[in-house]
Amino acid sequence: MRTVRESALDVLRTRGMTTVFGNPGSTELPFLKHFPDDFRYVLGLQEAVVVGMADGYALASGTTALVNLHTGPGTGNAMGALLNARANRTPMVVTAGQQVRAMLTMEALLSNPQPALLPQPAVKWAYEPPRPADVPPALARAVQLAETPPHGPVFLSLPMDDFDATVTEEEDQAAQVTAARRIEHAAAPRPETVRSLADRIKRAGSAALVVGDDVDASGAWEAVLRLAERGGLPVWAAPASARVSFPRTHPLHRGELPPAIGPLTRALDGHDLVVVVGAQVFRYYPYVPGPYLPGGTELVLVTRDAEEAAKAPVGNAVVADLGVTAQALADHFPACDPAPVPDRPTKAPQTADGPLPPGTALAAVVAGAPANTLWVNESPSNVPQFHEAARISAPGSYLFSAGGGLGFGAAAAVGAQLGAPDRPVVAVLGDGSVHYAVQALWTAAAYRVPVTFVVLSNARYAILQWFAQLEHAQGAPGLDIPGLDIPTVAAGYGVRSFRAAGAGELTKLVRDATGGREGPVLIDVPVTTELPSL
Repeated sequence: MRTVRESALDVLRTRGMTTVFGNPGSTELPFLKHFPDDFRYVLGLQEAVVVGMADGYALASGTTALVNLHTGPGTGNAMGALLNARANRTPMVVTAGQQVRAMLTMEALLSNPQPALLPQPAVKWAYEPPRPADVPPALARAVQLAETPPHGPVFLSLPMDDFDATVTEEEDQAAQVTAARRIEHAAAPRPETVRSLADRIKRAGSAALVVGDDVDASGAWEAVLRLAERGGLPVWAAPASARVSFPRTHPLHRGELPPAIGPLTRALDGHDLVVVVGAQVFRYYPYVPGPYLPGGTELVLVTRDAEEAAKAPVGNAVVADLGVTAQALADHFPACDPAPVPDRPTKAPQTADGPLPPGTALAAVVAGAPANTLWVNESPSNVPQFHEAARISAPGSYLFSAGGGLGFGAAAAVGAQLGAPDRPVVAVLGDGSVHYAVQALWTAAAYRVPVTFVVLSNARYAILQWFAQLEHAQGAPGLDIPGLDIPTVAAGYGVRSFRAAGAGELTKLVRDATGGREGPVLIDVPVTTELPSL
């Protein structure tokens, strides 16, 4: 008879999940021993970094990531990153070791007394199999749940003595059959629903589209683009977007909606119909009160997420596949030639003494990066300047955390590069953000992952200074972070590091790093502070 470990590994092979992101502890060693040659183990030095790397890997590769954590303490360390993964709708199976079953009742050291409760509400499902033989089918079920829209992380607690237990031939075969199942999630709306919405768009005096992260994540980019062009619809990006879901060079693109109720409503003034595709209605913060929509404006949400439809404060909703629905809507409009995409503007690097303005620095970074760059952003106060400089116009080219917690950027960039090895990955990070996942630099160096980290350093949490203004909280402590020597920190982890003295040098450093691809490079860029505005 075979062991639970052998059966579980075959389940993972069947699902193509042979990369394990982890930080091992004693309760995980029984799973990891005799690690098979066809699996890859990616070590992170802290569990939040482990989950962040898996997050970026899944989003960049379009696959489901596998994470291995150390029982309760490791899961606790990872919770912030798991909340980000939940907000990012990342398909991820998180496993954590558990004490041997014989000592669970007495809650021996390293027992997780509430394994299904601890990771809530960051996961879609949390489970500890009741018997060792249930571990392989539980893994198979976990993958299916992670991949069911809305995608998200799931959690399994696995007692350490389960892996050497045996399974019968029937139990083993049943687990493999379960793992081999494929489920297609492509629910189509009723034809009359599509026809009614298309007629509403045609009758509207000024209809608009708002596109969200799930357009890019679900592969609906081309269908939504076709709908916008055929319908002549101006397109807004949903507030606080974590992905780019419509080409930012397109003549119909109107920018990103502000993430507050009152300002967002003012931005939509003049539109009598708003069709939201693949976005929450809406991702608000900070609180600036006002009506949810301009007077006389109607809203329709198209989403794959029934919960997202239920919690929207306004408008009707259609729960269906985004690409199928957008294509069906587009078919109700006459075909037209695709709009020409303007050439990406290039700006000559500017010379300046001292710290660079963020826009100047980001333009220099973009000038040095290849056209097919996959961008990871965690410089919250500089997001508008980034989009103005990069003007991303291809799907699958931008990752930002939808969860609002820092620590995603550096870790996700390492995972994204592992998940998309044929594309250059450039991470734009704040000097405050980078330290939430600074251990990711070690993984990048140890595995020679050729990420280019660009750190915009202004010695402060600038986004918090902006919030302090909005919330009338001036004088709050802890918003300045002087004395950071990020190149030295990076060098300590084994990453080649530089400090750019000007825009021209910055462009050259980025060009050399993304062209050489000989391992990770960190470029520290002193910048001035420009606070956002609503």
